[in-house]
Amino acid sequence: MALRLDGAFTAMVTPFRGGAVDLATVASLTEWQVTEGIGGLVPCGTTGESPTVTAAEAKEIIATVVRVVNKRVPVIAGTGTNATAETIVRTRAAQELGADAAMVVMPYYNKPSQAGLVAHVRAVHDATDIPLVLYNVPTRGTADLAAETMVEIARLCPRVIALKEATGNIVRAQSIIAALGDRLTVLCGDDGLTLGMMACGARGVISVASNVVPAAVQGVVSAFLAGDLAESRRRQQALLGVYDAMFVETNPGPVKAALAWMGKIPAEIRLPMAWPAEASVAKTVAALKAYGLQAG
Repeated sequence: MALRLDGAFTAMVTPFRGGAVDLATVASLTEWQVTEGIGGLVPCGTTGESPTVTAAEAKEIIATVVRVVNKRVPVIAGTGTNATAETIVRTRAAQELGADAAMVVMPYYNKPSQAGLVAHVRAVHDATDIPLVLYNVPTRGTADLAAETMVEIARLCPRVIALKEATGNIVRAQSIIAALGDRLTVLCGDDGLTLGMMACGARGVISVASNVVPAAVQGVVSAFLAGDLAESRRRQQALLGVYDAMFVETNPGPVKAALAWMGKIPAEIRLPMAWPAEASVAKTVAALKAYGLQAG
């Protein structure tokens, strides 16, 4: 059966302890997420500080998540870098470790052309056998995957099954969905736009906030997919304060502060990211308390 990506997928943080990846906490976070009913997990993405996680560390993280999940939900491993050869190496590793799909971000810093993006994805696709989820987030890079380029990639690369669309442009997402229909699953890449994107045909969200409130974010998506727009809207509106709190500073600082306050991870982030300022942490904690969460 082909992999179907419907639901809320948590863009997992990477916990550190004393500068090293804290695999025991990776395991406990994974189990908690699954128990809370999340639709799937995405280790080693942007929220997981992928630019500063080494290839060896990424393998350990992905292996841990895959082992703990034990096929209960899909695992989409972040493998994209700004080097095609390195992306192939990491994608092959994720495949060997048992991930259900690999998420490939559009290369950052290099500033490739649209033709370069097509060639990059095609090279990764042709060198591997795992389903691919593309990730377009131009605010974190320099390349912006155009709608017509996505259509061309879908034609050339049959194992590209989904797109995490994080441009904030619902019109763009709508154009891609109109052009590709059921050929490609579009997943929202911005928590606050989940409902709007799903109204245009997206099938869920790859979420930052679900690190903190997995059941609640999954509830927004599940209600919509079940046809209960009013309930989905109610749940989404209840989360708006939490969504805003996750971005009072650059992600993943606030969400890590939230999880540390909840007692789920050590209060640690890897340079060049800095721990959020005291005022930012206070805003984040206030939003969590207003939602009804408690310190761990």
